[in-house]
Amino acid sequence: MKTIKLARWDASEELKSDEDCALYLQAIIDEADGDEKLIAAALGDIARARGMMQVARDSGLAREALYRSLSADGNPSFATVLKVTKALGLKITIGLA
Repeated sequence: MKTIKLARWDASEELKSDEDCALYLQAIIDEADGDEKLIAAALGDIARARGMMQVARDSGLAREALYRSLSADGNPSFATVLKVTKALGLKITIGLA
């Protein structure tokens, strides 16, 4: 039997521009079907792409807390989500479903 070796894929390595980040987050929100953990993890991907230390500084939140909150198992408060999106230069908008 042949063994296949797979490399771990990290979305943060693909997010090169502001537009990439905005489109990625919008796609996750559109497809998440209300899965808040998936959306939090996508914010974490964007924060890692931008540099978690800088996002922590810009948001006024502790870097370690951001890693925890914005992981697949995280549960950030809405205040944290707002601070992080602002620090990332993203804006949350509401439209009709």
